[in-house]
Amino acid sequence: MIDPRGVAGRLLRAASTGGPPVTHGLIALCCALFAVSPLSGFVPVRGGADALLAAQAGYFERWGVIPAELWEGSARALLTPLTALFVHGSWLHLLGNMLFLFVFGAMAEERMGHLEFALFYLGCGYVALLGYAVAHATSDQTLVGASGAISAVLGAFLYLFPRARVTSLFPFLLFLPLRFPAWVVLIFWFVLQWMAAGAAGSGPGVAYLAHVVGFATGFLYAWARYGRDARGPRVKAPATATEGETQP
Repeated sequence: MIDPRGVAGRLLRAASTGGPPVTHGLIALCCALFAVSPLSGFVPVRGGADALLAAQAGYFERWGVIPAELWEGSARALLTPLTALFVHGSWLHLLGNMLFLFVFGAMAEERMGHLEFALFYLGCGYVALLGYAVAHATSDQTLVGASGAISAVLGAFLYLFPRARVTSLFPFLLFLPLRFPAWVVLIFWFVLQWMAAGAAGSGPGVAYLAHVVGFATGFLYAWARYGRDARGPRVKAPATATEGETQP
């Protein structure tokens, strides 16, 4: 739920006039593309389970990033860090990413403007996936998901709105809803990603390194782009977000 006071009130007023179109458009596009993919369960695949698995593997290979192929120089491979931003591996993967984009993207878009936010999202997402591919240049595992771009949004949000308050659910605190400043929650999230990236390999799983690269890129962009100008619009009133086990 969104607190109708302070910054949350600004978001509600924005929604009454059409809301953040880029954020909503990205969410709608990701959901639509997943719905028509062989991962959703909505598209029938003839041939049984083996045919379904083959269709899913082919879908990932066509649109996802394969680091070992990225350096071959083909135009198709160089575009995959963009196309992979709109591909997700499961409903849980999709909904977790879209939740974070919905909560944090609207305010970032409002601050940056529609066009700049769209370019920021795509550019930082590309850099995040490229960073992972550089670190795992010989890997043939496919990388998909909007996590890198959304991590960049979180990084920019930390710089632009450090005083916003978010309601968070932490497993080790029995999932009690507690309110913290955004800088506490996001720095804690970043440290977890950093630690996980150090322990992760290049095999199947969560690409934590893409999260780290995306977050750092987003934060540095906001710092370089806005500098002290960001102090004026920074949030002083409470805003509500949700963060739990599901991470981008």
